[in-house]
Amino acid sequence: MVVLNKIYTRTGDAGETALGNGDRVAKHALRVNAYGTSDELNATVGVARLYAVHEMNEQLALIQNDLFDLGADMCRPDMDQDATAEFPPLRMIATQVDRLEAEIDAMNAGLSPLRSFILPGGNALAAHLHICRTVARRAERLAVELATIEAVNPVAIKYLNRLSDWFFVAARVANDNGAADVLWVPGANR
Repeated sequence: MVVLNKIYTRTGDAGETALGNGDRVAKHALRVNAYGTSDELNATVGVARLYAVHEMNEQLALIQNDLFDLGADMCRPDMDQDATAEFPPLRMIATQVDRLEAEIDAMNAGLSPLRSFILPGGNALAAHLHICRTVARRAERLAVELATIEAVNPVAIKYLNRLSDWFFVAARVANDNGAADVLWVPGANR
């Protein structure tokens, strides 16, 4: 249980922050940038939810919770810590990726195959889902870069990869199941 009685602590005033294991690092550290971008993504999902209804809104709510799990995972560099420790690290697990894949398959089943790339846009929900997609890709790139120098849960990277796919397909669903997609016309303005 998290208890936040005091919002500011002044401990970051010198440009450092604490990781989940208590280590202090620069606020511009790659790990902080990676999980900070997943937090930014969570905020963009919150905006998209303003336009989503019913099942998609519920799915986005699950994604928001997953993104907090992802942040908790990414802020703990101690990948080999014993899961029986007093405060074991929360890690992303395969079933979270599996859920995204099942939802992608269900959404994609009703869509026509693409014959062109899609320009981000359409209605408000689709446009916001495309923003979510691009922020998810940035979070993934940062996590992959981090994994070249520090331990990162590979399931977290897989989740981000699948999540950007989820946003792409969801944007098509939001655009009248693809009928209102804005298609790229190569060289149209030459």
